[in-house]
Amino acid sequence: MRLEYSVVLNREDEGGYSVSFPDFPEAFTQGEREEEALSAAIDCLEEAIANRIALKMDIPVPSASTGHFVVPVTPRAAFAAAVYMGMKEHHLTRVQVAAQVGVDEKQIRRLLDPYHNSRLKATESVLSAVGKRVVVSIEDLEPDPCLV
Repeated sequence: MRLEYSVVLNREDEGGYSVSFPDFPEAFTQGEREEEALSAAIDCLEEAIANRIALKMDIPVPSASTGHFVVPVTPRAAFAAAVYMGMKEHHLTRVQVAAQVGVDEKQIRRLLDPYHNSRLKATESVLSAVGKRVVVSIEDLEPDPCLV
């Protein structure tokens, strides 16, 4: 699964562009120029995912592209979303995941926080400086009998 979502970009009569997300009806942003609006959409999407994790709501699987524009989830939000979605799918708590991995529960809590600064942020900055970006794809593993 590629964590990138369709956006609807509308030119507003009073100027600028509004952006909405078919998969996240609560998310809405804007920008003066098209590029600015799409950049704001990435930040808005990260916020929508963080909010859904905080409220223990489902994170939707990206629906089929409904428009011309698709924006990626930032790598740190993608990692948080993948962990969260996997935990919900297998009905696991942070404590259970921490025990399986052999780490403190605080580390799992930090993984679920897309705003937690980690080495990933430095990696993103370096990649950006050399004209690259991370694109994250999440795939299901073979079913683990321990998780069923």
